[in-house]
Amino acid sequence: MTTLRRFCCNDLLRFTSVNLDHLTETFNMSFYMTYLARWPDYFHVAEAPGNRIMGYIMGKVEGQGDSWHGHVTAVTVAPEYRRQQLAKKLMNLLEDISDKVDKAYFVDLFVRASNTPAIKMYEKLDYVIYRRVLRYYSGEEDGLDMRKALSRDVDKKSIIPLKRPVTPDELEYD
Repeated sequence: MTTLRRFCCNDLLRFTSVNLDHLTETFNMSFYMTYLARWPDYFHVAEAPGNRIMGYIMGKVEGQGDSWHGHVTAVTVAPEYRRQQLAKKLMNLLEDISDKVDKAYFVDLFVRASNTPAIKMYEKLDYVIYRRVLRYYSGEEDGLDMRKALSRDVDKKSIIPLKRPVTPDELEYD
């Protein structure tokens, strides 16, 4: 049976195998610790019996006004636990927190333009491509900014796609 629970400091020493996927962005320890300290509600782990980490989601809430939103910084599932809808469960958890607790207008994420399986999964979860970000990944590969409107965005203005691609320096960071 899978358990979804908050990520804790000890998990930093146990989740390396989940990050071995070449499409998973990995960060330094201080980056993970910052998220854990600032946005603990947005950092969860899926755990198998025997305390084996199956996957995790890490995110935050940011923005101002009608740009107030939840952001998925990373979601990944170990290869041996894929096709069990764990990513969907983790995404739903982050979306619920963004919607019901923080009253965000939308949730967004960035995905490599070449990561077709992930893009298709996000589309099944009702995400739309909002904009293309040129050379987002290491200055080489384009990223797609995908968004899902939440209940506060009644008119779904947050997901109206931009007509032109943007560069990383045009992105707003909080």
